[in-house]
Parts: sequence; C-alpha cells; structure tokens
Amino acid sequence: MRRIITGHNQAGKSVITIDGPPARSIGEDVGGLFEIWNTDGMPIDTTDDLDRADAEIILSPPANGTKFRYFQINPTPEGVPWEVLQDAAAEAFERIGAGHHRIDTSKHPAMHKTETIDYIILLKGDVSLLLDEEEVRLEPFDTVVQRGTNHAWVNHGEEPALLIAVLIDSELKE
Repeated sequence: MRRIITGHNQAGKSVITIDGPPARSIGEDVGGLFEIWNTDGMPIDTTDDLDRADAEIILSPPANGTKFRYFQINPTPEGVPWEVLQDAAAEAFERIGAGHHRIDTSKHPAMHKTETIDYIILLKGDVSLLLDEEEVRLEPFDTVVQRGTNHAWVNHGEEPALLIAVLIDSELKE
C-alpha cells in the first residue's frame, strides 16, 4: 500500500510531501486498519510536512473530522467457538477506542455503530455487509454509504478482503 500526499513548497508550487506506506496500522492478525489520512476539522497548512495519519489509531474521527483508511478482513477460522470470537472482537474494538460502539453483537461479534457517514468500497474479496435485519453480498468495486447503522463485515472467501473507507464525523437522526 502506497500513499502519495501532496502539498506546497515555500514558493507556492505543488509538491509531493509524503510518498510511502500508511503511517500506522493495527490488527494485522485479523486483517487490520491502515491509516492513510485524518483531519480534525481545523485548517490545514499545505506547506507543512506533517503526516496527519501518524497518530494513535482510533475507529471514529474526532468532532468535525475525517478518517481515510484501508481495512482488511481475514476469513473467520472455522470451528472457533462463539465466545472466543466475541472476546477477540471486544479486545480488538477496545484497542481502537471503540468498545462503546459495540451496542448489539448478538448477530455477529464485530457488529458496531458509529456516529459517522462512511463511504466504503470493496477493492478485492468476497464480503457481505451484515445489518440487524439484512445482509448484502458485495462484489469488488461495489460501494456502500454506511449511515450510522449497526453493522459488521463478513469475509466469505479464503483470502483477506481489502476495503477502503472514508469516515466523516456526523450528527445522525434515527
């Protein structure tokens, strides 16, 4: 995974300020989150060389902020007891400051709900979006607009699935 981040030099000319892999990643043992870029709602100085993705990985963006990331989902190993999957998911969500987003995991251990609008594209793999009352199977390049609903992702394939997501902090009404 390669990120190319642009900016301006002191003469106001456009330049590449970062060319390399994601600044941070977490949870590679279960697929992982790979941070590309974050905003916090504050003005951005395009002449700085600050890597806005080089910070602690938290699931949701800050107030008025955004998160841009890859996430990868490994297939669920067969024969793992439900309780073990629940414990693993709980630990994973705690590691990214999102334990409180797991409101109803009765349908799947990774079910969660955030106060965000998410734009998600499946790049490769065989994945379903699981909701409280529905499930939809995705094909590569299908796009989901996730509007703050309780959801999880399920990998049906034998290889990791790769998705890209933009999370935007939002005030949602149900």
